[in-house]
Amino acid sequence: MSQIHKSLIFWLILGLMVILIFNSFSPKGQKEQEIIFSDFVTAVDSGEVDSVTIQGNKISGKFLNGTSFKTFAPDDPDLVKMLRAKGINIAAKPDDESSIWHSVLISWLPMLLLIGVWIFFMRQMQIGGGKAMSFGKSRARMFLKDQGKKVTFKDVAGIEESKDEVTEIIEFLRDPQKFTRLGGRIPKGALLVGPPGSGKTLLARAIAGEADVPFFTISGSDFVEMFVGVGASRVRDLFMQAKRNAPCIVFIDEIDAVGRYRGAGLGGGHDEREQTLNALLVEMDGFEVNEGIILIAATNRPDILDPALLRPGRFDRQVVVPIPDIKGREEILKVHSRNSPLADDVDLSVLARGTPGFTGADLENMVNEAALLAARQNKKLIGMQELEQAKDKVLMGTERRSMIISEEEKKDTAYHEAGHALVAKMVPGADPIHKVSIIPRGLSLGLTQQLPFDEKHIYSKDYLITNITTLMGGRAAEELVLHRFTTGAGNDIEKATELARKMVCEWGMSDSLGPLAFGQKDEQIFLGREIAQHRDYSETTAQEIDREVKRIVMECYERAKEILTKDIDMLHKLAQTLLERESLTGDEIDQVIHGAATA
Repeated sequence: MSQIHKSLIFWLILGLMVILIFNSFSPKGQKEQEIIFSDFVTAVDSGEVDSVTIQGNKISGKFLNGTSFKTFAPDDPDLVKMLRAKGINIAAKPDDESSIWHSVLISWLPMLLLIGVWIFFMRQMQIGGGKAMSFGKSRARMFLKDQGKKVTFKDVAGIEESKDEVTEIIEFLRDPQKFTRLGGRIPKGALLVGPPGSGKTLLARAIAGEADVPFFTISGSDFVEMFVGVGASRVRDLFMQAKRNAPCIVFIDEIDAVGRYRGAGLGGGHDEREQTLNALLVEMDGFEVNEGIILIAATNRPDILDPALLRPGRFDRQVVVPIPDIKGREEILKVHSRNSPLADDVDLSVLARGTPGFTGADLENMVNEAALLAARQNKKLIGMQELEQAKDKVLMGTERRSMIISEEEKKDTAYHEAGHALVAKMVPGADPIHKVSIIPRGLSLGLTQQLPFDEKHIYSKDYLITNITTLMGGRAAEELVLHRFTTGAGNDIEKATELARKMVCEWGMSDSLGPLAFGQKDEQIFLGREIAQHRDYSETTAQEIDREVKRIVMECYERAKEILTKDIDMLHKLAQTLLERESLTGDEIDQVIHGAATA
């Protein structure tokens, strides 16, 4: 029975009880007319009374016309003689003690009802852990070794170095003598740092599955409450529970909710979040020593955490959980596809090479989308075609084939994407073309996708110039063939300008300005975003920066126009093929270009 049904039943029973109590003490039958004693005596003398009932000082009865009455009589010893003399039927009853209880209940019933409602309200607030009188209690959940389905390190792939870091902590808990005999001590805390979806929480779940000790888990937002002092109280209660179950592991997810810089908030020194952080700092490494409690936390914003939280003694080590490389992506795909039947044509290494920048969450989503596509087509195995379609869906969005596009817009999109593809093919050092499509996906009408051969961690100036040139290929094709500009190049121009400005202001790749950085970032910590940039250069330098950014973009634009002008026939052939097929792979583009060249 749900909690809502229980509440309804309670209120129904309470209402029925109130109705029964009032009905039990309410007068029954015909309504009695209340008269004064002198009128009663006058009626007796005139012979209008038929019968009376005497109950202590209370008299009730009936007139000859059938009307009921009641009155209150003083102590009169001649009353009965007077009634008998008139021949009136007399009945007698003892005093009704229930009248005393009636008055007591009438006086105390409202109070009893209020007490009952208050007790019910308190019981309701205690259900589900949100105890009304226990706001300061920790909301951490404790997991034991054999509790439910667990995740182990076998379920975590692509982040081997990160696994080794946390595996050492678990080994210390299992065999502390192995480390203490050399004078080592167990790390008090480990901070998991990495971009969203890289596997921080999954790694923590694997630690819980592998550890032979109790594992407490809580979110950083669970500490913060609207009531002042609740967060600090919850921190203290969490560590009290951990001390009772030591040795144990405490995991705080999204610790940046309570661990941001102190003094940067809008609430000053009395900010509730800062009080919570102060309590956390003291519990982690304060005057009292918490032996046997290891704190593991996860965040994707380590730059906004308070320095006191990151120092050794609190978080002794920061475990970086990076975006996986090509080998890691292949291992992750093996983990997520081991419960899915794959066809013989599936090559996970090809999928791993074609998914640069994918996180573990992206790869899991891709395999799941492929399984749904295969099930939708009533297939028994997941083939390479479904996985490729799922990859395009995750990377570029869902196809919008139902979108109505005019022939003119379709032609504009075809030449725009053909310009990107042809420039990328002709410029030395550009990433290989993987796919070109004029099928609308997401918010774009078309796309040109490039996939690098190898993972890149640093970029040369020539590579960046090549990228800007490829980005400007679409606008150059519009000018050369269509003789007009469209809004389709808006995103390309934005990316090209941003790259050129970073080359000049951040990476020192300008010949005229030299290896200098311009524009110190001024980040407001309490907002968590870069909302301003400190201008530490003169107006003359600002004008020179603008000229240099414009020069880089315009030179790349002219270079793209020169390439397309030289190979205009290939551009027409590629655009016409796109209009016919709507989508081309890298190999098909090579065939079109080579065919146009030989023709």
